[in-house]
Parts: sequence; structure tokens; C-alpha cells
Amino acid sequence: MVKRSCPSCGPEPGGEEKKGRGNPVSIQLFPPELVEHIISFLPVRDVVSLGQTCHYFHEVCDSEGVWRRICHRLSPRLREQGSGVQPWKRAAILNYTKGLYFQTFGGRRRCLSKSVAPVLAHGYRRFLPTKDHVFILDYTGTIFFLKSALVSSTLGQKRACCYVVLCHGAKDFASDPRGDTVYRKYLYVLATREQPGVVDTAHSQSCDCVEVYLQSSGQRVFKITFHHAMSFKQMVLVGLETQRTLLLLTEEGKIYSLVVNEAQLDQPHSYTGQLTLRKVSHDLPHLRVACMASNQGSTLYITDQGGVYFEVHTPGVYRDLFGTLEAFDPTYQQMPLPVSLPAKVLFCALGYNHLGLVDEFGRIFMQGSNRYGQLGTGDKMDRGEPTQVHYLQRPVALWCGLNHSLVLSQRSDFSKELLGCGCGARGRLPGWPRGSASFVKLHIKVPLYASSLCPTRECLYMLSGHDIEHHPAYRDLPASRVVGTPKPSLGAEAAQDPEGVAAQACEPYLGQIHSCPTLQECMETTKVIVGWMPLMATQEDFFWEALDMLQRAFGGVGQGPPTPDS
Repeated sequence: MVKRSCPSCGPEPGGEEKKGRGNPVSIQLFPPELVEHIISFLPVRDVVSLGQTCHYFHEVCDSEGVWRRICHRLSPRLREQGSGVQPWKRAAILNYTKGLYFQTFGGRRRCLSKSVAPVLAHGYRRFLPTKDHVFILDYTGTIFFLKSALVSSTLGQKRACCYVVLCHGAKDFASDPRGDTVYRKYLYVLATREQPGVVDTAHSQSCDCVEVYLQSSGQRVFKITFHHAMSFKQMVLVGLETQRTLLLLTEEGKIYSLVVNEAQLDQPHSYTGQLTLRKVSHDLPHLRVACMASNQGSTLYITDQGGVYFEVHTPGVYRDLFGTLEAFDPTYQQMPLPVSLPAKVLFCALGYNHLGLVDEFGRIFMQGSNRYGQLGTGDKMDRGEPTQVHYLQRPVALWCGLNHSLVLSQRSDFSKELLGCGCGARGRLPGWPRGSASFVKLHIKVPLYASSLCPTRECLYMLSGHDIEHHPAYRDLPASRVVGTPKPSLGAEAAQDPEGVAAQACEPYLGQIHSCPTLQECMETTKVIVGWMPLMATQEDFFWEALDMLQRAFGGVGQGPPTPDS
């Protein structure tokens, strides 16, 4: 009989020797290597749970020896664990949680499916769906080419048939910034390549380069190499095919641009381009850009201090974003426009004519066109400046498309859910075919470790992965900033004054229900309100099922969210 006992806790009550049983042996008497070897055969979730039982098992389950064995079991071909405080634990969790899931918008069956997982991939860092395939970038800089990822079966599901390695040493990739994948003919890859040594130099040196591949076949058709003194970390595309602009972000936070004509890429002749410093870095040299986002007509920059700057290249997009054309100058389209926000911005999402910003306190701000309700403000009025969506907090991911928006959110029980607003045509908001002017819970089963998403015309992709070294950097909102806010979340109000403030917050909801002319509309409005309220998953499912039962009892036709069995 082997029994764990903690010396600091003393003998257990009732631990005297029982008849017919031998003396218990403390597991601490076993060699640590043997204990680590035994624990390494447990599933990853069980190892984490076991480490939360006591101090002894916490130290054992958190040791690099255990995670090195687990990592070799999950990824036998992984030889280098990478860098960080706990490199083997990070590598094991990256490979345990990796996955690419998708749900189609059409067909007879709409269920979540998982694509083929490349065995050689060391976690999933980014992914990009194109017209026919899907490309995945792992944490070692390898890009995997999932071929025939959009081949439809008779049941309407889509599965990746096979995968190949496209290239190694990649830092980032990009394609046509438009949301429709039919325009993504080429894949641009920012990579590091070893260049042959020059004269009187014994060793080679690494240089950054941009390689262009055909998405249909994976064939490389173009390559441009930069000087070894220039090191880049991110790349985005702006503009249309004949005037495609590559924006390159250096390690020092400077932006350079390069214009490429895609009509000449597949022609057998040399191509010359000029790399120039972007105006945002030329006119504002003190700014250090941390990341950037783009679409076909605008670019957004986020600095290391959380500031936001805009480039808008077309008058139509400028009018949709800011509500006026007074300050638009067609001859000075690269002029960076500052966006005023009360706190530091962490990340953003940029659609065609609207955008979303998330600050350090987890608040979501939306701006731009709201014709279809894609801002989630509850109405269809355009916003010329950032407007906070008060009932959403601390998103995992945010995505803005042509006329709808999606938010990946995490509940208090660590489960994930997907919220959406805007146009619901062609199934882009599952469960809400008529769309919604507020963020509502979509009828999609979200993977536990989902970290990013990207919808296309035909299906919704979700990337799964957890990096222990990149936790959400959200901060608690100071009390001085809470005062004067229009309406805090219902959960925070209930915690402060459950009988007063929370009841006052529910009065507008009751007013909306009371204004419904028919019982059917009253039920539908109540469903929407239940999706807004910060309830637990079981509570929300209960209310939806109860409303469906009432609708059926009174002769209405309602369809709630899918049950776990379905």
C-alpha cells in the first residue's frame, strides 16, 4: 500500500494500522525520478489537477522533468524546447491544446469539426484561410499547407485532406486583406534566410526577406531580400492587386512600405521595388509601433504606449469611420490620424468600414458604420468616435468583417462562447438569421482552448491553443474611473448592491419586453436579453429551454440553442 503523507501536517486522524493491512508507505520515500516518470503517463489535464492537491504534488507536477517526458510523448520529433521560464511545460501545453476547428454555414448538418493536425507542428500560432486551402504557422516558424481544406462532403462538412510543409524560418504571413477568400491568390511570407558569405567572409549571415507563393499550388513566384541590418517582425497588406502595398514593421517600431504589382509576379523577369519609410514613422519619429492591422482601404497602428493612429485611403471609408469628410485630404492619404481613448489599447480588429478596440481594462470600443448593427450598440446609428459596448468585458478575441462582428468570450467557469452582431444573412450568425444590433450568443460549440477566429463566406474557423507565457494583460478598473461610467456590467452591479443597483439595471430590459406587441415578439426579445446577461452556461441554457417550452405551449415556434447532445 502506497500512501502520500505530508511531514508538515503530521499523521492523519484515524491513520492507525488496520487489521489485515500493512503499514502505509509515504510516496515521498520514492526516488523523484520514479515519481516523475509515473506522473508523466497521466493526461495533461490530470497532471494539472494533481498539482493542485498539495504542495508536494505541486512541485512534482510543475517540474521540467515531468513536462519534458510529456512533451516527448505528445511530440516525439520535437528536439528543442524553446525559451522561457518553463520551456518544456510551455511546449507540452502548446502541443496538447493545438487544433483547428470549423463549422460550415450551410448543409444539412451544422456541427463543429476538427481539421487534420500536422504532426510536425509545434503548437499553432496563426492561421490564414485562402480560396482553397488553409495555412498554419507554428511556434518554430514553420508554415504548413493544409491542402484541399474546403472540399465539401455529402453532409456539408469540410475536412482537410492532407498537409505539407510550405517553408521554414517564417516570422509572419499575409494575403489579400479583403474578407472574401476568393481574392487571396498569393500568400506573402516574411521569413529569415541564410545568405552566402561575401568575399573575405568565412561564414554566412541571415537576412530577412519576403517570399510570395501561389495559394493554389504552394509554388514560390517572387522573392525580395533586405539588408541584414534590417530586421522585421510583422507584415500586412493594403490596397488592391495592381497597387499592393506591403507594410513592414521593424523590431525598433518603424514602418516601411513596398509597392508590388501582383499582375507582374508570375511573369519571368526581374522586379525592382523601393523600400521607403512610412509617413507615420517619418513625421512622428518618437512613436514606436507595436503592432498593426489593415484592410484594403485603411491601416491602424498601435504604439507601445497603447496609442492608436489611423491611415484612411478612400473617402467612402473615411466618411463611414468618422462621419464626415472635412479633414480628408486625397493628396495626403498617409497622414496618421490619432484616435482618442481613455486607456491603453491592447489589440484591435479592423473591418471594411468599422473597427473594434480593446483597452487594458478589457473594455470594448466600436466605431464606424452601423448600418446592420455591426457595432453591437443596440441600435443602427453610425459612430464617428469610439463608443464603449458596456455589457461586454475582457474578450479573448475580436473580429470585424464586412457588416458583422464577432467576440470570443470566456465565462467564469472558463468555458468559451462566441457572440456576434450585425448582418445574419447566409448563416454568418448561426441561430440569428435576421441578425442583431446587439451582441448575442451564437449557436456554436466553442472549443475549450479557442484563442482566435476567422470566418469566411462558407464556414467559421477557430484556432485552439494556449500559451502559458502570454496571459491576458487585463487590469482591474480603478475605482476613480468606475464613477461616472454610463452603465457597468450587471454582474459587477449585483456584487455591489444586489437589491438596488442590479434591479435598476434590469428596468430597461423590462421596458423592452413590455413594448413588444405580441407574445411571440416578447419571447424572442426575452431570449436576446438572456444572451446579454452575464449568466452561467447552465443558467442560460435553462432559461432558453424554458422560453422554448412556453412558446410551444402557446402555439409559437421557437428554436433555442443546441443541446450538448446535439
